[in-house]
Amino acid sequence: MKNKVLVVDDEQSIVTLLQYNLEQAGFEVVTAMDGLAGKQLAETMIPDIIVLDLMLPKMDGIEVCKQLRQQKIMTPILMLTAKDDEFDKILGLELGADDYMIKPFSPREVVARVKAILRRVQIQTINNEVDQTVGYVIEIGNLQIFPDKYEAYFKNQQLELTLKEYELLHYLAQNKNRVLTRDQLLSAVWNYEFAGDTRIVDVHISHLREKIEEDTKKPAYIKTVRGLGYKLEEPKGE
Repeated sequence: MKNKVLVVDDEQSIVTLLQYNLEQAGFEVVTAMDGLAGKQLAETMIPDIIVLDLMLPKMDGIEVCKQLRQQKIMTPILMLTAKDDEFDKILGLELGADDYMIKPFSPREVVARVKAILRRVQIQTINNEVDQTVGYVIEIGNLQIFPDKYEAYFKNQQLELTLKEYELLHYLAQNKNRVLTRDQLLSAVWNYEFAGDTRIVDVHISHLREKIEEDTKKPAYIKTVRGLGYKLEEPKGE
């Protein structure tokens, strides 16, 4: 069965180019020319991944992403933007986009990014099926992670996590007390080299800290190891 890709972009030339290259790579492609239509298709057809332009008529990509995540639709999103604007990129990632690319781009790179994201989702699903068999639960302080359910709890309250936030937290927990570089986290969680842009890791770490730390300026769980990276550890006194 072919993976379904939803492409949402208001430039017909880009839609045609992406559709051709994705279909040549073996994907089934559905397209939309505005944000509202794209959101409705994402809700009804349940694609395997969404390639979503930032600047769209009727509803922009940021709002589409935001509303889908609010509805607990966690389909991976690759965001496209003509803006080399860090604020837009970080905002998109904060709202739950899994990746972004800046126009102009190579259609081959888009296909490669789509494959990488889907490969990561498939690996995570397989790992969770194994975890479910053994009833695997990770407990660190007041944090509990249930890989079989894609769920995490803090002080018995379920955390609202995007797919990437969950995968990052899970990977950190699997490597408890081990210092992980940003490049290692990029490779493990995003499953490819992210053009050397480690800010995506910092954004997701910051977001996780907001959800599990009493004081984000003095984190007890996710520690920064200056000059190296991050590690998740058992908080002192818990």
